[in-house]
Amino acid sequence: METRQAAERFVRVWERGWAGHDVDALLALYAEECVHRSMPFREPHRGRAELGAYLRWSFARERVTDVRFAPPVVGQDGVAVAEFRVLSEEGGRPATLAGCVFVRFGADGLAIETRDYWHTADGHQEPAGALFFG
Repeated sequence: METRQAAERFVRVWERGWAGHDVDALLALYAEECVHRSMPFREPHRGRAELGAYLRWSFARERVTDVRFAPPVVGQDGVAVAEFRVLSEEGGRPATLAGCVFVRFGADGLAIETRDYWHTADGHQEPAGALFFG
């Protein structure tokens, strides 16, 4: 599978999967032995089982009201990046999470390595400037 096709599918499924907390749909995007870093200084989640546990833990605390991903930017060697913005409620309080995900895809189009960088803010808000780089 070409990187662009894999990356477009990745953001499409993540947008719907995050909004619906559909862990199974999200895990289907990843190779069995994937490595995911949710932040640069956290220990990585290795394999689908660890990633699934992390996603279930993350989703348990939030009620999502809106998820948006930018079209992915595709680079060389199976790498793509996409920005995202999520409006949610955590503990009954509105919150915004904005960031980006870097993905390295295998030849089969599954994510073999992902790395997220994100920030949270109180309330529902849009990042300064245009919503997405583009």
